[in-house]
Amino acid sequence: MAHSKRIPTTGGPGLLQTPFAALSSENLPLAPENPPADIANPVAAKPARKNRGRVDILRVKAGRGGKTVTVVKNFVGIGLPEKEQLAKAMQRACGTGGTVKNGQIEIQGDQRAEVARILTEANFHPVFAGG
Repeated sequence: MAHSKRIPTTGGPGLLQTPFAALSSENLPLAPENPPADIANPVAAKPARKNRGRVDILRVKAGRGGKTVTVVKNFVGIGLPEKEQLAKAMQRACGTGGTVKNGQIEIQGDQRAEVARILTEANFHPVFAGG
């Protein structure tokens, strides 16, 4: 059985060629000495996000076969994809299942404290409502 030609990988003369070798920086402008503040420190350039509104956190048992569910509702100004993203973060943090139904986030079990922490980090104002 004959082997086909192999390409050498030892770094011979073919690998030392670069398409940028012929370029010159002769007529290019110099870089600024002090970059603008928003480039030098991008964290400081971002304004603080304001409060995104009140959301209610409820503990619900009725109609669920005796099982407790934490429900987050009354979101204003966010769409379904962001609610699903928040629900995933809550599920990971609580180690339980959950879903988004009828514009509300439902997390299995009584997880109100952990859910409130996640909502606070997302700049919402969580309020414990109901029992």
